Amino acid sequence: MRNRQRGSHLGLLLLASQLFQVGLNNIPPVTLAVLGLNVYLFLFPAAPLMKTCVSVQQAYWLRDWRRLLLSPLHHADDWHLYFNMVSFLWKGIKLERRLGGPWLLYLLSVFSLLTGLVYLLLEALLTELTQDQSYSMSCAVGFSGVLFALKVLNNHYHPGGITYAMGIPVPSRYASWVELVLIHLTSPGTSFVGHLSGILVGLLYTSGPLKGVMEKCAEFVSWNGSNSRPHGYYNSTGPSGYGDPYAGFSGGYQYTPRQTPHHTASYTGGLTEEQQLEEAIRNSLNDRGRSAGLGGAAPPPYGFHFSNEPSAEELRWRRMRRFDS
Repeated sequence: MRNRQRGSHLGLLLLASQLFQVGLNNIPPVTLAVLGLNVYLFLFPAAPLMKTCVSVQQAYWLRDWRRLLLSPLHHADDWHLYFNMVSFLWKGIKLERRLGGPWLLYLLSVFSLLTGLVYLLLEALLTELTQDQSYSMSCAVGFSGVLFALKVLNNHYHPGGITYAMGIPVPSRYASWVELVLIHLTSPGTSFVGHLSGILVGLLYTSGPLKGVMEKCAEFVSWNGSNSRPHGYYNSTGPSGYGDPYAGFSGGYQYTPRQTPHHTASYTGGLTEEQQLEEAIRNSLNDRGRSAGLGGAAPPPYGFHFSNEPSAEELRWRRMRRFDS
């Protein structure tokens, strides 16, 4: 994952084309703002990738906690950005129509932070169980951990449907788990732990205490703000507070391979979310193959990426730690 891979910006051009196909006026404001922020930080990063990725070594041992904020908003290359943002476009529109802009922004902020924290916890646990310090040094960057959490939410709000993961029909309730395994098998360079962290955060919200805690915090803030907005404005299942020209867009999440919902097609260029994922992985693998054939370094695949290539000094440090243990 090096900056030199950003040369052509073809992924950015395709993302711009996708946004104009949808129509900027058809994208709710929070979804559009988050997309814009990710693109801006790709073009003008807050720090180099190796200073934005999150790992146990950098965040916990060296106390660089700002990485928890920077990591989800930075991407390894323009293809990484493109695939994540196209997936977020689909999810963001549906969720913002249903939950409202303020709650979606709140949700994304909490999910981004918690996904990083759960990632650190799991990597630290693996380090302790295996006594392998490489887990603590694995550095991850990207928005796809948050996307897995959002996918859990979408499946929760549209239960009983069938999702096609790479052509395999899967009940929606299990789709996130199937995709977790399939992405790991087809693109070994992606972070299994990063994606798993997103699923666990999503489950904390849909089946655990997270939603209740967030609602209590929102009520407290709203009360302290003299209730300047109606109570339902912050309710995660209430009205959106945003005029929806596509009122039926947040309907059922069930379809067959030959029948794509009209609104999904209009927002994703005719591809379902699962088809986007399959195409993303195929393009990533093809691109890696072409780069390898030209003698170049392979670009990172779709997903929540590992981006830490240990230096000679880090390798020596790792060997010393293993010897000491």
